[in-house]
Parts: sequence; C-alpha cells; structure tokens
Amino acid sequence: MNPHCEAKRNKKNNKEEQDDEIESTKTFQTLPPEIIVNVLSRLPISSLVQFKYTCRAWSMLAQDPNLLHDLWNSHIASQSNNNMCLIFHCDFPIRNHLYFLDFPSEHNSSSDYKQTVKRIRTPFSDSMPEYDLVGSCNGFLCLSDSLYSNSVYIYNPFKRDCIELPKTVHYPNQDVVYGFGCHSEIREYKVVKIIYCRKVNRGQHDHHRYTVPPSDVQIFTLGDSNWRSLGKVHHHLVQWPEPVLVNGRLHWLTKVQRNLLDCAIISLDLADEQFRVVPKPDHDDDEDDEEDDVLKRSCSHLMVLRGCLAAVFQCSNRTLEIWVMKEYDVKESWVMEFNIPIQMLQEPELEVNPCFKISKLAGKKSCFRVLCMLNKSEILLEYKSRVLIAYNPDSEKFRNVVFEGMPKWFQIAVHVGNFNAIGTFY
Repeated sequence: MNPHCEAKRNKKNNKEEQDDEIESTKTFQTLPPEIIVNVLSRLPISSLVQFKYTCRAWSMLAQDPNLLHDLWNSHIASQSNNNMCLIFHCDFPIRNHLYFLDFPSEHNSSSDYKQTVKRIRTPFSDSMPEYDLVGSCNGFLCLSDSLYSNSVYIYNPFKRDCIELPKTVHYPNQDVVYGFGCHSEIREYKVVKIIYCRKVNRGQHDHHRYTVPPSDVQIFTLGDSNWRSLGKVHHHLVQWPEPVLVNGRLHWLTKVQRNLLDCAIISLDLADEQFRVVPKPDHDDDEDDEEDDVLKRSCSHLMVLRGCLAAVFQCSNRTLEIWVMKEYDVKESWVMEFNIPIQMLQEPELEVNPCFKISKLAGKKSCFRVLCMLNKSEILLEYKSRVLIAYNPDSEKFRNVVFEGMPKWFQIAVHVGNFNAIGTFY
C-alpha cells in the first residue's frame, strides 16, 4: 500500500475516533445528574482519577461541587466498596512512601484479585520525609512528622489537595499520640494531639518514665487558625494501631499498667470534646479444673466492622476473637462474631534482613492485625506488617494475598477515596 495513502487513511481513522469520543462526551454530559451519579458511583477510585483527566469537559464535570456532593451521598447510602481502597504506608527505606490499591469488588471470587499497588505522589515529602499515618476519614489522610512530632498534614491523595496545620508547643522528651476524625452531625474535622512528657531517671534500667498525668491535650478544627487546649487526660493512650472513629468518637486503647491485666477503651467525643470510658465486653470464660487452663484474653486492637466498634482479642489458645458492639456504648450489646484459629495457620517464612530494623513499624504491633472484611466471605489480616492473609470463616481456610507492587514493609489503612477539596466542609 502507498505510504501516503496509508498515512491519510490512519489520519482519517484517528479523526473519526476523536469525533466519536467528543460525541460520547457530549452525550454523557446531557444525561440527567442522577444517572451520571449512578454511573460514576459504580467506578473504583482509580477509574475516577482517569475519568477526571480524560478531557477538559469531564475534568470540569469531576470538579462540580454539586456532583461531588451527590456522588459522596450516593456512595454512603449504598455502602459500596467501589470507592474503598487500601493505603499502604511504607517507611523502608528511610524516605517514606504511600501506595494505594483499589478495594477488591465483592463480586469477585477469591482468585480474581488482579489489582496492582500504585504509588501516591506526596507533595510534602521534601519538608517531611519521615512521617506516621495518623488515620483516614472521608477521603482525607492525616500524617504527622515522625522525626520531630510537630508537623501535621491533611492530604487528599486523589484530589492532590494538601494543607499543613499550624505548629504547636514542643516539649522536651515528648511522646505524642494523635487522632483524626469528623463528627457527622457538626461536620467538623478535628485533629487531636496528646502530648506526654518523659522524665529521665538516671541510673535505672528503665530510664524513661512517662508522666501520666500530666499531659497536654491539644485540638485543632480544620478552618480555624490555632490549636486549642483541652487540658489533661488521665490515661496513657496508645497510638498503635491508629485510633478508631465510630459514632463521632475517636477510640484508643490504654497502655497496660503493671497492676492491671488488660487495657481500657477510651473515647473522645468530637462534638463536646470530652473523654469517656467505653465499656468492654464481659467474657464468659470456660474454666477447667486446673487454673492454668483458664482461657486468657488480651485486647490487641480496635477496628470498625460494618459501621460498629469492634475489639480484637488475642487468646491464650492462639485464636483471635472479634467482638462487635452492636449498640454503641451499651455493654450488653457486645457479641463475639468471629473466632479466627490462627494456630491452624502455617505462618509465612519471612526474609530476614537486618536493614529492616531501620523501619519504625517494626516491633510496634502484635503479629496479627485484623483490617477489614475483604468481601462478604473473607476477613483480611495483616501479619507482622509484611504479609496479607485472607481468612474464610465458612471454610476455616487461610490464604496469602499478594498484589503486584506491594512494598516489603507497610502499615495499612482502609481508605474511602473522593475528590473533595479539604476546605469543602468548613
């Protein structure tokens, strides 16, 4: 074929394709808003990112505040997994990185997870190369400086919108516990910073002693210009894992004291800004004749399960129990929903690399952490910040979950993505 004719034919085909794309774009824009919302709400967050950058008309459509509001409400109403993803925070090697993974669709079978972990651009990486992932709320991430504990950023990784909060008072030898969340009724996003001071006792093996009390509780409302002081909290709260937001309250576990067998659950109401103790479940232990055979439980971490507060207990018989508070703040409503027999799991062999000791994530947690329901039939577990494992309660089987591009060392947050600007709700 004549090269000139072939080039002319290709040019004609390209023009026809462009005309078809323009026509389909115009057709999509003429659809009623409720249909557009219905279509977009079915797309995963990565597809919505691509949608935004397809053409100028669709980019403007993706920035329409009314559409974003309707899309967000549609997602919340349907409780769909389409906008959910896993955020991987990796602090190895030294400079930290964020990655994301589209949440596997609940319609996929267990063998159909073909997603790839993708890198997230972090515009604050030069000013804050090492950071902690405080938490995720309504599409926003809160990250704090892990070197100096004074810088805090709020970041929408898909909108690529980022702000740095004002600095607070810095104390010598401070230990900081953070929290981040939003109260659905007052629609205010707040960052909580609890500062514990350490005193050095020279000549003792345990030379860092936490003073509880005193402590200094600071709170910042997005849209304000300054942090406010809430006084002191008379509990030693634990940062790891990140606090859990349920019913407009942030929840932490307390540090286990020598004279106590287990920790307590402490909440901060983001509306009235008061700390309260949340009742824990009463365990109906089956005691055998010998005292050594009594089943012992220790609360490992908190999580959210189907919108309810849940507590994960590690048991002396090497099982994980997931207790769910069906009615918030009602002690009698705690129910054990899952019992995961981790003694049946052949734990993965992990590569021994001395360089991993650089990671601040090492040694911060127990071996197993329950993340979420992967779909209607499986529970997703994180093992030693290195491996993802899925457990099927019906078949009582475990399987390793591997995604292409997964970092070797990570902390995971379950994230609901959106394109809202940080200033949308204040």
